[in-house]
Parts: sequence; structure tokens; C-alpha cells
Amino acid sequence: MRASQFFISTLKEAPADADIVSQKLMLRAGFIRKAAAGIYSWMPMGLKSLRKVEAIVREEMNRAGAIEVIMPIVQPAGLWQETGRWDTMGEEMLRFKDRHERDFVIQPTSEEVVTDLIRGELKSYRALPKNFYQIQTKFRDERRPRFGVMRGREFTMKDAYSFDRSADAAGVSYDNMYAAYCKIFDRIGLTYRAVAADTGAIGGDRSHEFQVIAATGEDAIIYCPDSDYAANIELAEAVAPAGERPAPGAAMEKVYTPKVKTIADLVDFLKVDIKQTVKAVVVDGDGEDGQPVLLLVRGDHELNEVKAGKLAGVKSPLTFASPDSIRAAFGANPGSLGPVNFPGKVYADRTVAKMADMITGANEDDQHFTGVNFGRDCPEPIVADIRNVVAGDPSPDGKGVLAIERGIEVGHVFYLGTKYSEAMNATFLDEDGKPKFFEMGCYGIGVTRILGAAIEQNFDAKGIIWPDAIAPFTVVLCPVGYDRSAEVKAAADKLYGDLVANGVDVILDDRGERPGAMFADWELIGVPHRVTIGDRGLKEGKVEYQHRRDSEATGMAVDAILEHVLAKLGK
Repeated sequence: MRASQFFISTLKEAPADADIVSQKLMLRAGFIRKAAAGIYSWMPMGLKSLRKVEAIVREEMNRAGAIEVIMPIVQPAGLWQETGRWDTMGEEMLRFKDRHERDFVIQPTSEEVVTDLIRGELKSYRALPKNFYQIQTKFRDERRPRFGVMRGREFTMKDAYSFDRSADAAGVSYDNMYAAYCKIFDRIGLTYRAVAADTGAIGGDRSHEFQVIAATGEDAIIYCPDSDYAANIELAEAVAPAGERPAPGAAMEKVYTPKVKTIADLVDFLKVDIKQTVKAVVVDGDGEDGQPVLLLVRGDHELNEVKAGKLAGVKSPLTFASPDSIRAAFGANPGSLGPVNFPGKVYADRTVAKMADMITGANEDDQHFTGVNFGRDCPEPIVADIRNVVAGDPSPDGKGVLAIERGIEVGHVFYLGTKYSEAMNATFLDEDGKPKFFEMGCYGIGVTRILGAAIEQNFDAKGIIWPDAIAPFTVVLCPVGYDRSAEVKAAADKLYGDLVANGVDVILDDRGERPGAMFADWELIGVPHRVTIGDRGLKEGKVEYQHRRDSEATGMAVDAILEHVLAKLGK
């Protein structure tokens, strides 16, 4: 491709509403243009990278035995009503009526549609296993779309769905997809971790997220440097402290704590170690009496809402109690709450359960207790893992301590079991002639999201640094004076032809731009390999090669540059 035949639309500044690096750089480099909040047009430069991601995904899915289909973007409400998700999915699912007043949705995902498709097509165990996938547009009506393609409303996703005759067979399909995902992200050239994850709204009981490691990532990834343990923060287990709980060492005393509303206030007022304090969180219970549930975590720890939402007696989805219900149940306002004299259900995190002489709210405004001990001053709580882990916690596998890094989720694999097949009565005839529900798995990759994540992992002050596999062009030729020097033009054209003949995705910048402007464009766009050709170098029989990560260019003999570039590309 020649630059004069392509469309290059770089900007010196990003729009004011761009808020993260990848969004700013994709706009400045001319990869995307905003049409509405969370909705983007893909420009020619960005589309080239997007298609390369799609190609890698498609090749590895096909290699893994999956079969490509295309399912409708517009889906009938009736299918979602069969599974109950019509009522449980939030406002992110865009609903509308057609001219006949029939309800439809713009697909956020396709579990219902694919289950409906398969229950009409796969009748016998002999047809199994099967895995169907699509690379298709999705729409989720995010309340606050932001971060460009990282959290847009319209996006491209690869979603796949496996169908098996048994849980063991479904496990094989799951492992097959897990391995395929590793190959996909290895080929793309990203540094990532596969971490155990909560299944969330999709359902099921086995799940892994594929997280691209980036300092700007929204997700906290928990891992053990000394073992293979890795999980996201929602699922990572907080191990109970070793040893027994110490015996009480102090009497319980009430302390006047005016204007103390937070743990930070309490620590500052009493001049105590935060690790002696207990944070009270009140959530709605699921009983008919409306009695809230008290959750206790150590003052320096944070409640894990995913874990808490699975506790018996806690309303699902997790809902924090209102000020009115808190006052009715405790006789006090938030900021002075604790387990002493509270008659309702109390859960204590494993760490809190091992504490003695705690400092808690006294269930009276502006009052706290010191020296609180379970069993003596209040009943023993129900003990559960309800907090987020922190760096330095013991690894659940017993092989070291935990560390935390930031990540961006780009893929997720789930084992669904019969959640959807039972809800939609999707069965096949097994070997014994009896109907049996399909065992299902689902597997998603955020195709457009991968590009944003790749940039968040690979950029510098000049712009993007693409991995070779998904760069819009792998090599750029920058002839200085292409429109003025016959020698430069001839050398550039020859090298361009040789690279094309060797299957290299190369662009020749024949626009006649000044060197500084030309280099700035390609550094912003992020093409990984650059060859500069100029009159001065040609007189010495040389051109310059520079990788996008190199601080300086390297002089190369003209007759050696082709072999050098091909070697860099592994050809």
C-alpha cells in the first residue's frame, strides 16, 4: 500500500472528552472517530488492525474445531423470557418494539438465541460435541460509556458456545477453548494472565478471565509469584489467619466518639491501630421480616461484594440497607454500628473472627465500644470469607504470598452446565434413547477491546507501539525526498516491491512530507518497523532501520536491508 492511496488522518491533539491513553491515541492516530457516546466509526487504519485481530481469532477457533455462524443482532424478547433474563438483565440491555408492538432486544450476548438454534438442530448424542462461534456486533447500553473502545456501547465480540452430552465432556470442551485462547493471545503478542473468575450474570460454575497486564487496567489481578495461583479480586480467597483467637485481655467499655463516622475518624480520635477496629456493613436480608444482615470486616479491609452476595440470608443481588432500615434495626445511624446487642444475622470475615478486644460501634450515635470479644460480649458470628485480599496475604494454595497487578479483561470462558438448556428445554436423545439436557459452555473475546488493551500495554510519549501481529502495517518505508530524488524513489520502490513479494504488510510513504512530520505520523500510528531512505545515506550505500521501541536508528547496507527486515519479522 502507498500512503497516497490510503487514508491517513492523524491529529495533533485528542478531543477534550478522551480520558485514557488508548482512547486518546486511537483518535489522534486516526483509528476511530466518535459518532455518539460509546459508539465509534472505524477508520481505514483502525479497521486494518481490527481485521487482523479477527483473523487470528477466527484461525484459532477453526483450528480448535469450532464452527462459525452468524446470529441476529436483533433478537426476539420471547427467548429471553424463557430464561428469565428479560426481567433480570438491567438497563444495559436495549429493548424496543417493532411496528407490530412485538418486543425485541439488540443483542448484548447470544446464549438464548444459540440454545434455541441448537434445540432445533441437534437431536442425537451422535451429533455431539459441537461448538458454534460468531464474530458479531454487540450492544450494551452503558450508563456511562467511557474509555473509548474499552467500554463502549457498540462493540465487536467473538462469542462461542459448546454443547456436550456430559459434564466430563463439557470439561474437555472448556479446556480446549482455554488452550485456544492462550494461543490467540500469544499470537497477538500481549502479556496476559488467565485468572479464575466469578461467573457473574452469565451463570455457571467454572470460569476464567484473560487479563492483559497494564498499569492502567481497571481490574485487580491476584496471583502468587511462587505458584500458578491466579484469580480476579472478586474470586480470590482470603485465607483465615493462622492460630487460635487470643483470649480476651480487656473489659468492654463504651467510649464517647463525637462526629466519628468513618474508620479513619475512629483511628484518629482514639489513637489506635486500625487493625483493632471493625467495619460494619449493613445489607438487606432476604427474609420476609425485612431484617438486615450485618457484615463485619477489619477496619483496613474492604468488603468483597461478590462474595457477600452469595451468603445465605442476604438478598440477591446484594443491596446495601437504607438509612431508615438501619435506624429501625440498630437504633443508630451508620458510623456507630456493631454486633453488640444486635439480634439479627451477623457474618464476620475470617480475619475478624480471629480478633480479640475489638473496637466496634455501640449501636448508639457517637458511641463506640472498645474491648469487644465474641462469645463474651456478643454471640459468635457466622464466619465467612467476605473481604478482598490484599498484597502479602497467604496464597490459598499454600505456596507463598499473594501479589496484585492491574489488568484489562479481554476474554472470558464459562462452563454453564444446563442453566440455559434446562430453562429452554433444549434436549437431545442420549445413547439410552432418553432425552437429556445439553451441557453447555460459553466463551467470549472482546475483539475491539483487544486493540484498546494492546495500546494501554504498549505506548510511549510519541504514540502507539503495536505488536507485529496486529499493527495496521508491519513495516513503513519513509523515503526522504521521494518526490524530489530519483535515486530515493528508485530505492524505495525496489524495497517496497521486494517486501510485498515476500508477503510483508508494508506501506510506502510517498506523500512528500517533511521528515519530522512523516516520522511523527508513523510513531503516533505505531508501525513497529521503519526503514528510512535518503540521498545522503544512499551515497554511502546505506539506509536506516529502526524498531518502534529503539531509541536510535541503525545504519544498514542497502543490499542487506531486505534480509534484515525479513529476519526481524521471522520470515
